[in-house]
Amino acid sequence: MAHKFVRLVKKGEESLNKKSKKVYLYRYNFSSQKLEKARQVIWGDYLRIDENHDTSHLDSKWIPVVWSPRFNPETLYIDESYTSKERPLEIIFLDVGQGDGAILISPEQSSEEKIFVIDAGESENMYTFLKARFNPYRSFKFEGAIITHPDRDHYLGFENIFKDHRFGFKNIYQNGLVERPVSGKFEKVGGFKTDPDNGKDYIYDLAESKHDIEKHFSDDTNFGRYEFPPIMFNALNNPLIENFAILSTHPKHSTHENGRAFMPGFAPSNNLPYQIEILGPIIEEKNGKLRLRKISNQYGKTKNGHSILLRLHFGKFKVFFGGDLNSIAEKFLLKHYTNRTRFPQKGSLKSKEMIEEAKNWFEADIMKTCHHGATDVTDEFLSAVNPACFVISSGDEEGHIHPRPDLLGRLGKFGKGESPVILSTELQRSTREFEDETKVKKVLKKLKTMTNESNKAKRTEIKEKIERDIHDLTKLNVETYGAIYLKTDGQRLITAFKIEEKSDKKKWFYFEYLIDDDGKLKLKHVSG
Repeated sequence: MAHKFVRLVKKGEESLNKKSKKVYLYRYNFSSQKLEKARQVIWGDYLRIDENHDTSHLDSKWIPVVWSPRFNPETLYIDESYTSKERPLEIIFLDVGQGDGAILISPEQSSEEKIFVIDAGESENMYTFLKARFNPYRSFKFEGAIITHPDRDHYLGFENIFKDHRFGFKNIYQNGLVERPVSGKFEKVGGFKTDPDNGKDYIYDLAESKHDIEKHFSDDTNFGRYEFPPIMFNALNNPLIENFAILSTHPKHSTHENGRAFMPGFAPSNNLPYQIEILGPIIEEKNGKLRLRKISNQYGKTKNGHSILLRLHFGKFKVFFGGDLNSIAEKFLLKHYTNRTRFPQKGSLKSKEMIEEAKNWFEADIMKTCHHGATDVTDEFLSAVNPACFVISSGDEEGHIHPRPDLLGRLGKFGKGESPVILSTELQRSTREFEDETKVKKVLKKLKTMTNESNKAKRTEIKEKIERDIHDLTKLNVETYGAIYLKTDGQRLITAFKIEEKSDKKKWFYFEYLIDDDGKLKLKHVSG
């Protein structure tokens, strides 16, 4: 069946839709013989075209769309001028509760499409989303799963994903620090040794290959209550998962071009319209041995500080994924990328010079904010990234108070433009204050009707409606999840989230950005 995508309405085209840049699907009312707005759609939404549908009762500009084909299929209509055969690159910062979880979907189609799952939180939300979005009746293979570092609120959500053998991955990427089923802290990643030449401590026993993963995690008899080992065990036993590898800036783990490190297969020479740059972890080498520096005596700060850091380049835009960086790691990175041995005094001329040099590496238009909105970040690093939009992934009912209110002010201060946008999966989420008494009464009324109905077909129809109503009543007390969508074709970019109001016709709020002729990013349009 043919398909198209919703396109982004350009400047000057608002008159096509009564001065609005919103795009809708329409429902045909046979009584009035008119089209009525049914559902707001957004740039990049997939449209399944029903080529056999009779449209003789409509103007030729209207094309039929099969909406929700798996659950409640319905034929709706869209003005063909609002559609495109091309789609934007898409990043979904999923609402996984406490933790990080994002999906990167490339603009290619069919077998050329490349999808990465970047962390998966610790809840079932990522698994549930992937099942709904990618419909793995038989099997579905992703380009890669990226575990930025071994914190449970980044990796635990992968457990059931890897366990489900309908999901495959070409690569499982991690930062080299895999936690074995042993007690202690640094002992989990093999301990550390002191370099006698510089007196610094380093972690040497990095997991570089599938062989290393098998060595530590192929036998599950000693896992006990440890949480990371079952993740790797499930991945090893999934026949659709092909390989395991480190992502780092070292030439063994990345492709080096133009003085930068890129994910293998996503460097400029691969001739894709986008590239994925790797900025961390920084794996060092001495006498042929690879190692990660112990950047703090606190194990958590060290493993967080060596998060996999990515910067996506697509046309005029850049998106930075900040993992769980902390101030110690940020200072380490800023010194490394600007070739400094000492961190300059805050506010000094040398500090300003360092920030300007660091922008060459870290500046981005969108920043996945480090560590869920924690305050343990430096003003210098925020200044170097200097994004127009911050995306924070955080959850309710956790003791970290994420995102921290005092951080939000700092983000606005060091963001680009007069009004930097701050989006948070937690703040964009909405919940029902009360259970819906009206729906309960409707279910009871339908149940009574079904009991009195003698026609078998009609009774089955009522039963199916009751089942849908009950499913709606028993779901989590969340009306709108806080997922944040980013879409770009390299020339234009939007960040969007669903509106709390439960209406198919008023569904999306988004910010649209462009880069002007002077190379400056501007907030072009706000729609909601």
